[in-house]
Amino acid sequence: MSAAAVEYPCDDEPEPLLVTASRLNEQLPGHRVEIIGGLVAVTPPPDGPHADALTTLMIPFLAAGLHGTESRVLQGIGLWLPGGPEDYAIPDLALVDADFDEHLIEYNSYDPAAFRLVMEVTSSNYRSDLRHKVAAYAEAKIPVYVILDRKHGRVHVLTEPGGGSYDRHEVYAPGQQAPLPASIGAEVSLDVAELIKAGRPPSRTPEA
Repeated sequence: MSAAAVEYPCDDEPEPLLVTASRLNEQLPGHRVEIIGGLVAVTPPPDGPHADALTTLMIPFLAAGLHGTESRVLQGIGLWLPGGPEDYAIPDLALVDADFDEHLIEYNSYDPAAFRLVMEVTSSNYRSDLRHKVAAYAEAKIPVYVILDRKHGRVHVLTEPGGGSYDRHEVYAPGQQAPLPASIGAEVSLDVAELIKAGRPPSRTPEA
């Protein structure tokens, strides 16, 4: 999703980042506020195709029985990150252990150990999902990171996190199936063409 820069109040002592995040959440309802690498990022509400793609992404996980007693498929759940003392992200979609609620850390965010997979659907600032969040999720040792890159019409599947990167990075185009590791708890394969079609940005009519 697209993230915008944030201006901070001009005080002698900067306010804690979590205080900034809480203030922005109150001032900007419907936006997504995250702290990644010690920087606050604000994401505006998604467009309709973004939401459509997100629902389309969920369907194969639900069909595979992954929203049940062993795991849950959740939108917008907070993920506490080890990259900084106040870092957290809010992936578009996540597959977590069913007992995730026992792993709350702070600020409605949960221990990365409860996450089996996270997914992002890109918007205008796709570089954040393809770069900054790759490093953040790898450092948190999230086993699988899936990116629906709407700009370039691709699905990325990243596995084997190590340090600040993933050792394995597969890219799939329309016409292909993107298989996910069985370690998530079931056999799931994503239809790339279907996802790209669902997430195609709306055409804009030129102003008169």
